[in-house]
Amino acid sequence: MSYGSSEPTLVYSIPEEQRKTKVLLSPDLCEVSGEKSSEAKSFFITGNIEIPIIGSKEIFQWIVWVSLSQENYEKAIKLWDEVEREKEPPYFGWLSTSLPLKLYPETLNLKTNVHTRPVGLRPFIELEPTNHPLAVEQRNGITWKRVQEIAELVLHPK
Repeated sequence: MSYGSSEPTLVYSIPEEQRKTKVLLSPDLCEVSGEKSSEAKSFFITGNIEIPIIGSKEIFQWIVWVSLSQENYEKAIKLWDEVEREKEPPYFGWLSTSLPLKLYPETLNLKTNVHTRPVGLRPFIELEPTNHPLAVEQRNGITWKRVQEIAELVLHPK
């Protein structure tokens, strides 16, 4: 009931032999150094886009990466193990995961709000309420047939 990416899309554009020196990656956080030492770093956090399944209590989840400002990234790290961190206001971010193009138009750089949750839970990623099909699905939900379509495409890409 969940699919996702192990790293932000930006990482795939970095030659594999350079990733060891340019990318600091954990399952939840990522820092990418600029092309030149004078360029700013990029900061990312992973979270869940939750999509209700119509007529069910089940939730489908996309596990995605979102870019954060350095300030918000550092706040998130500082509060990582703090009780009641979920009281922190949401952080603005840009969706940094490209979901399969057979399922959605490009998802990179959709506007998001990253809602911190209690310790041990990934943040909830709220998409800006636009007409993008992913944002519509987050608002309105999807059918079990759509879940099956997603699963088939993700597990058996052609």
